[in-house]
This record gives sequence, C-alpha cells and structure tokens, in this order.
Amino acid sequence: MTMKPGGIALFFPVCMAASGVLADDIADKYPESVLYDKPVEVAPGIYSAIGATQPPTYENAGHNNNLSFIVTSDGVAVINGGASWKLAEALHDEIRQVTDQPVKLVINENGQGHAMLGNSYWAAQDVPILAHEDAARAFLDTEGPAGLEALKSYARENAEGTTIVEPTETFTDREDIQMGDTRIEVLYLGPAHSPGDTQVWLPAQKVLIAGDIAFSERMPPIFQDTCTSCWIETFETGLEPLGAEIIVPGHGAPTDLETVRQGTVDYLKDLREKIAEHLDEGGDLAGAYYVDQSRWEYMDTFEELATRNAGVVFSEMEFE
Repeated sequence: MTMKPGGIALFFPVCMAASGVLADDIADKYPESVLYDKPVEVAPGIYSAIGATQPPTYENAGHNNNLSFIVTSDGVAVINGGASWKLAEALHDEIRQVTDQPVKLVINENGQGHAMLGNSYWAAQDVPILAHEDAARAFLDTEGPAGLEALKSYARENAEGTTIVEPTETFTDREDIQMGDTRIEVLYLGPAHSPGDTQVWLPAQKVLIAGDIAFSERMPPIFQDTCTSCWIETFETGLEPLGAEIIVPGHGAPTDLETVRQGTVDYLKDLREKIAEHLDEGGDLAGAYYVDQSRWEYMDTFEELATRNAGVVFSEMEFE
C-alpha cells in the first residue's frame, strides 16, 4: 500500500510497469472467473478489475479494459458495462462479495463495445445506465454492431446472452450524482480519444476514473475521427486542473498524473512533432509509417498500433 499526498492510501501499485511486471506477463490472472483479474481496492470503497493491456482474445474474454465500481452508503455505481453479458455478470458477482449494497447505476465511459456491450446484463437487472450523448450515438450507429460481431468471433461461448442495449440516460456536459455520502461527478471534459469520452471524478477522494483519455502501459490507439490536438488540449486544460492523486486509466494499472501524462500527452506530442518534421521535408503517407517511435516501444500494443497511429496522424495533420 502506498500513501499518496493528502493521506489517501493507494491500494494498488502506482505502475506495474515500473517494476518490470506488465499486466500481460500472466495469460489469465483469475482463471476461476471470466474476468481477467479480480477487482482490487484502488482507494477506500473504490475498486477496479484491471483488464489485459492487449487486444481482446478468447483467453481474456474481451476483458481488456478496466471495470470499476464505487461502494457508497446508498448503493453501488459501476463504471463500464463490460464487453459482454458474462463479464458484467462476473463483475456483479465480485461486487456481491464486497458489499450487500445494490448496484444503482452503471456509467459507460465511451461508446466502444467493451464499455457498453455488457449493458445487456445490467438492463436485465433494471439498473439505470448513463452515458454521454455522443458515446450513446456512436454505440448505436457503429461501435455496437461491429463490437458484437467481433465479440462473437473471438469470445465464442463467452459472447452468449450479449445484445445491443443502449444507455437509458444520457448527459451533455456533466452529471452530478449524490449517492449516500459520496459525491460522484460524471464529466465530459472535451474531445479526446473517441466520441463522448467520459471521466468519473470523486472530488473528496481525489480519485479520477479517467477512461480512455488517459493511457500509461498501453499505447493509445488513434482513430480516423480522433483529433489529437484536441485530445492534448482537453487533457491539459480539463483533466490536469482537477488535481487527481489517483488515476484509473481506461487500460492498465491505477497510477498518478505524471505517469498518464507521459503515456498520453507526451506520446501524442512526440508523434505529432515527428509527423510535422516529415511533412516539412515533403514526406508522403508511405514514409510516415516509418517515423521513429522507438521511444514508445515499451508500451503494450506498440506492434499493433504504432505504424497505424502514424498514418492516421499524417492524414490528420496533412491539411492542418
């Protein structure tokens, strides 16, 4: 256990990568459950089941993002529906081992399949589901159908029961929730990784469940509709001023602001600088794939994402 400034106890290593142990050194850390790993207490009453930092596979059952929950004196708030009915059900089983409080709210951190496909389970439990309006739209338009097909392909029997169920409630800028003695602020800080990226801020505990605005162990994926300059601005002007002492990123171990700043903003700025130099030299798309990203080779999914990210950022910056 590590004590953070202000007396908050961090119940999980600040960064597993710092000790040379990455989240995927073990194929499945929790073989008795469909979850990749058992939830850990990040701070008092705040738990997260840390997913694999690799792409979704049959072995990890699609649990390659973080599934979190907050235990209050008047119920439980879950962050992320999960990638499937079975993952959501498994997380619910873990919640019941921690508390008798009922789950009263599910918050989707974005519109991707691993955040929303498990909504089908939670809706069957009559739990309200909250998401940003842009995330809900993306899920229904593209992410949900594509994600469900992918889930059926790689997860096989672990996809059973999963259907596309949209959030029951949406918000635009923020949603303030008082659950018992716990204040939960559900925030949209601005454009970042994907439409409707959502952050869950617990001001009293100074814990931020950041979602995919923040990366550390895993390389950030950059999509065709991602605005990387916007992402940097949102991080620097929206996330940093919160003053979070513990950050649960969308993928990888809970950590601190400095670590996710390096893995997110420093990476994005470095890649943009490399692509800008390439453009200034008259370089084309084919050459952009080979800009030097070796500084970031330590990050999981580097092999899958580095060259693709370079191509996407070239297309973004070519006409800036």
